[in-house]
Amino acid sequence: MQRLRHDDPPWAGPHILLARLDPESDRTVPERRFIGRSADGDRTYLARLPLPGADPARWSIEAEGARRLSLPGFLPVEEIGGTGDLPWCTTPYVPALPLPAALRAHGGPLPEPTVRALGTALAETLAMAHAHGVTHAGLSPAAVLLTTEGPRLSCFGAVRAAAPDGEQRSGLPGLDSGSLAPEQASGGRPRPLGDVYALGAVLAHASTGHTVPESRELPTSLRAVISACLSRDPAKRPQAHEVLAHLGHGASAAAHRATVPDTPTAAHRATVLDAPTPAHPPTALDAVAPIPLPAAVIAALARQSAQVLAAELPSPAALD
Repeated sequence: MQRLRHDDPPWAGPHILLARLDPESDRTVPERRFIGRSADGDRTYLARLPLPGADPARWSIEAEGARRLSLPGFLPVEEIGGTGDLPWCTTPYVPALPLPAALRAHGGPLPEPTVRALGTALAETLAMAHAHGVTHAGLSPAAVLLTTEGPRLSCFGAVRAAAPDGEQRSGLPGLDSGSLAPEQASGGRPRPLGDVYALGAVLAHASTGHTVPESRELPTSLRAVISACLSRDPAKRPQAHEVLAHLGHGASAAAHRATVPDTPTAAHRATVLDAPTPAHPPTALDAVAPIPLPAAVIAALARQSAQVLAAELPSPAALD
């Protein structure tokens, strides 16, 4: 939790904003995220607003899209409101740390088993979304919220909200350049393989502390899958369900399959992760399970929960 800035709004509709979720120094978060509480003090929320200078109409479209979705692993949107100039949306609060904050709490990159479990959970979520024709188009380290109930993906549609297709998105506020697929940076329509690129960047960040590491910096058991996801050519990236199969089969089996035929045929367009398709396609009924978190991350979640419980509502005069 971070103190509110002097220019932060005190309210999101009927909800009183208590604190920021993200530090002011993090410029890669594509929206403002606050911990808020109902005026009667009974309920706590994660409230989200567009960045200053962002197109509020485009942001609202993506927030409404997220509200209509019901996909495990996506951060749900419960309520949308506000004016055309200052829209907002809310999610029921659970203690959550953005991935960069989790690395700070841990004191550096996360352990390989945690990164593998995180990758499995996120790949499962993306495979489920892609099977339903949904592209997240907002995945980045800051978009991944770690909770004791499993990771949740926020910032749905951030790439689409930042600029329409056909316009350059590289360098726009709130977009993490290391997580933005090259075809999206140049204005291409966000597609599932762009999510896979961003997944590779997230796992690279979790493993090394940054999204564009040298290959030798990556854990040996994850090097092939992360490098494949980060291919600049979308045709050479694996599908999300292939990443899921790769991670789920363990490092030794994954390394054995991480090859590409010299001359792929039309009937078999192999990727560097030529992994088998799961025995059954993912469904919306599948749940994303919790992942093992380091003790320091669990302690940070507990501290946040205690701070939220102890937070007092500001006086009415302070809200005027």
